[in-house]
Order: sequence, then C-alpha cells, then structure tokens
Amino acid sequence: MEHILQQFFCLLGFILCLYFLLKCLGFLKYLFPHLWGALPLSFYRSMGEWAVVTGAGDGIGKAYSIELAKRGMNIVMISRTVEKMKTVAMEIEHSTGRNVKIIQVDFTKGSIYEYIEESLNGLEIGILVNNVGMLHNPEPCRFLNGPENDKNLINCNILSAVKMTRIILKQMEERKRGLILNISSAFGYFPCPLYSLYSASKAFVTTFSKALQAEYKSKGIIIQAVTPYGVSTAMTKRIDTNIITKSAEDFVTQSLSYIKLGNETFGCLAHEVLGRIFNCIPLWVIHSTAVQEFTLNFLTKKFKKEPKNM
Repeated sequence: MEHILQQFFCLLGFILCLYFLLKCLGFLKYLFPHLWGALPLSFYRSMGEWAVVTGAGDGIGKAYSIELAKRGMNIVMISRTVEKMKTVAMEIEHSTGRNVKIIQVDFTKGSIYEYIEESLNGLEIGILVNNVGMLHNPEPCRFLNGPENDKNLINCNILSAVKMTRIILKQMEERKRGLILNISSAFGYFPCPLYSLYSASKAFVTTFSKALQAEYKSKGIIIQAVTPYGVSTAMTKRIDTNIITKSAEDFVTQSLSYIKLGNETFGCLAHEVLGRIFNCIPLWVIHSTAVQEFTLNFLTKKFKKEPKNM
C-alpha cells in the first residue's frame, strides 16, 4: 500500500511539474510574440480593404484607427464625437494617404444599426474593432450608489458588439477571411466588485467573442477578445502612464502583435504578467470587504487627483 501511495504522489508531482512547465512555455509566446507567427504588413490588407473601428474618436479606438491605417487599411470611424473623428481622419489621410469614412452615431441608442449597415454598404470590410464602451461611473462605487444608466451601458457595451458583429461577420464568412477584435476588459475576467455592471458587460463580450471564435475559426476568421488592465484614456480620466498603465498608442501597438496568440489576450506584456498574478489570488480575497474598502478609498483618491498628463 505504501509503495502504491509513493507511486501515486510521484505521478501527481510529475503531472504538476509538467503543467507548470507548459504554462511557462506558453508564457514565452508573450515575451517573444514574433517567434509565434510574426504578421507581415500584407496580413492586414489581405483581410479586406477596410477596417471598421467603433468608439474611434479618442483613446483606444483612435489608436487602432491610426495604427491600422499605417498598416495599409482604409478606415471607417464610428463614434458620436464627430469633431474628434474629423481631426483624426485628417491626421490619418495626411500621414498615411489612406481613405477615411466617418459615421456619427450614439451607441447608447438601440436604433442606429440599420443606418450603420446602410453606410457600410459596398465596402469590403476585413477588420472590425468592437471598441466602443462606457463605465457606469468612472470612480468605483457600489451598484446602488452609481447613476441609473443601465440601459445606456448595456446598449453601448453589449448590444454594440453583437449588432456590429452581425452586420460585418456575414461578408467575412462569404470571403472566408476576416479579423474581429472585441475590446473587453480585465474587469470582466473575474466578478469585479465596485464595477459590477461594467464587469458583467465585459464578461459578456469576452464569452461572446470566445464562443464565436469556436464557431468561425474553421471558416478562416480570427475573433479575439482583448482584455486590458489600465490604459490611460478619457474614460479613465487620463491617469498617468507607468509600467502597468499604458498609453492607448503603446497598448494598441503591442496588442496587434498578439493577434495569433489565442482567442483571448490581455493585449500587452505587462498586463499578461498582472493577469497571471491575479489568477493566483483566491476570489474570496478579492471579494472581501477589507479589499473592497481599500480599493474604494485608493481609486477614489487616485481619480480625484489632477492628472499630470492632461
């Protein structure tokens, strides 16, 4: 009996060591993404002529618009901030020579998608970036203490991803190629107190994206959920950048190197490391009252400080 137990624990130890070794090897692809399939500039244009970016007037959406134009794509920018989009469009056309089309809509409304589909008619769309999103409140708070803008948030964070995907995926399926990047959040990676509605909406985006990839991977379409931690944008009150909090431009450039590294990615190396650390923390610790109170006080003070890089 003792001999059998020794064999069992030896086998269990071997399996655990092998598991962690594979985890470490898997992490190497984020350290050296180009070794796992560097993407030539021709990759993006091979998807189609146009890239559609929602929430394109500022932040991550603006950065994707500019970066994809540099990589040879014509850009359709969709947002409610038309003056910001015009400024970005002029920058893109002047610096890259690519064509830019602007569509002004408010994604908190649910009746905009027929107009969007008509506006996209006739365009060969190879890339869709479902980026538009909103927080129920920029500062952390408990659900009942936040503004009652539930419908706006659901329309903006959830309905937009579903409807835009339905509009554009049809032509990608016909051509048997395409790329869809669904910009989710690390706050959707686990149930996140103090951002409950936002966290739940981003969990939907991630799950929706991964399920779609399982359905359409065999048809030559890449669908990836991108789940960043801190990125300095207007939505996060342009908090100072550091080793963890990335500028939108830096984050987007890195995330485009991770396109072929799986159906979900944190988008940049620093966030991959942070995500693996958080995965080691039991959920009951994150959900404890003490941690919630510390987070509430810390982030409230951080957001109320005047940012240095405004």
